[in-house]
Amino acid sequence: MEKKNILTYAGLQKLEDEIHDLKVYKRKEVAEKIKEAREQGDLSENAEYDAAKDEQRDIEARIEEIEKILKNAEVVLEDEVDADKINVGCKVSVYDMEYNEEMQFFIVGSTEANSLQNKISNESPVGKALIGSKVGDIVSVESPAGVMQYKILTIERNI
Repeated sequence: MEKKNILTYAGLQKLEDEIHDLKVYKRKEVAEKIKEAREQGDLSENAEYDAAKDEQRDIEARIEEIEKILKNAEVVLEDEVDADKINVGCKVSVYDMEYNEEMQFFIVGSTEANSLQNKISNESPVGKALIGSKVGDIVSVESPAGVMQYKILTIERNI
């Protein structure tokens, strides 16, 4: 049995938009590049042709990857997110007790995780530790740097 891909509604929309763009526009673009490169003659030493074929392979691989994600997607709906406990689809403010600073995380499925946007996976060490916690709880997270402690300040729906 394949693993379920937990997605927020926004994450689902983003993937659906990306696959539409790849299938409708990018495929056509690359087909045109390949056609133009073929018209230049000898394909054995044609860098444009090789580059276009590489791009075509990358596009098809990404389409296949997105289709696989969507096939096993489980979308978290806003109505189902309990704002009393941390779960996928929540925006969480925590207080880092070691560094005395407030931080915010968006708890998402592993497919949507992006550390640059503070989107952490429910499967990451911090995400796992936070899931199920309530405001006021102190959560310990084991990391390579040692045990980190976070106090939960707020929980909001973020879908």
